[in-house]
Amino acid sequence: MNASDTGNLFGPRHRGAGRPGGASGFPGAGLWEAMDQLWGGFEQKLTGRMGRGDVRSAVLSLLKEQPMHGYQIIHEIEQRSDGMWKPSPGSVYPTLQMLADEGLIVAEEAAGKKTYSLTEAGRAEAEQAEDGSAPWEMPGMREASRATALPKSGAKLAQAAAQVAKAGSPEQVAEAVAVLDEARRKLYSILAQG
Repeated sequence: MNASDTGNLFGPRHRGAGRPGGASGFPGAGLWEAMDQLWGGFEQKLTGRMGRGDVRSAVLSLLKEQPMHGYQIIHEIEQRSDGMWKPSPGSVYPTLQMLADEGLIVAEEAAGKKTYSLTEAGRAEAEQAEDGSAPWEMPGMREASRATALPKSGAKLAQAAAQVAKAGSPEQVAEAVAVLDEARRKLYSILAQG
């Protein structure tokens, strides 16, 4: 099992998986369960909900640039918000349907995918909304992204360390410890430079 197969290794479906006797039979299980809870809480804060109006304005803003299909819209929002906001299909597709019902967008189907584009009325509304920022440009969104980048990276590092501790040989664990010790030293040297 590798990280690309599992998604969040600390997710509920992986608790105790592959560990002798479940989670409690794994050496240091309490630590990994605590990391699991910490990561879960952190992940929820990262994916806080935006309002319906934000989805609407984001969709109009993106379609003003070019026609897109639903998953492109979701991906673009996630990319432009530096991963701080990834709307669910359950919020994007109803918004697309509502915009189509209002005559602001049209959908064309090709190769089994619906591609959405603005109508003249939709373009006019998107340009009128241009005075305000796109949701990913809202004050605080970039700052929040920068503020959470380091803890998010640290949590991912902890996941990787847990995986090595769980599945690695004694030599691999020793090598991972050396890598982590070097990373800690380098982080402190960054502070020492300032």
